[in-house]
Amino acid sequence: MTITSHWISHIEAWQSSGQSQAAYCRQRGINCRTFAARLSDYRKEQTEAALFLIPVQVTPLPATGSLVLSAGGRHRLEMPLTTSASWLAELLRCLD
Repeated sequence: MTITSHWISHIEAWQSSGQSQAAYCRQRGINCRTFAARLSDYRKEQTEAALFLIPVQVTPLPATGSLVLSAGGRHRLEMPLTTSASWLAELLRCLD
């Protein structure tokens, strides 16, 4: 069961209130059994979500190959893929 934002708000408010579930529900006119059922559903969702989180480390692959710029078939400039984008932009500004 998907917990609605209404119940999530109540659960979070109860958790930060320091009150017992019964006192929190009584003060707000909430049925205690309904609150307990939604809390149970909330905890199940939290547990299920945690089961699918797997820590990973992303490592960029080394760049292989080259970047080739050609102009009209007469000029060809080949450079490594690691060429700085700002350097390339400056080069293009100079050629303009």
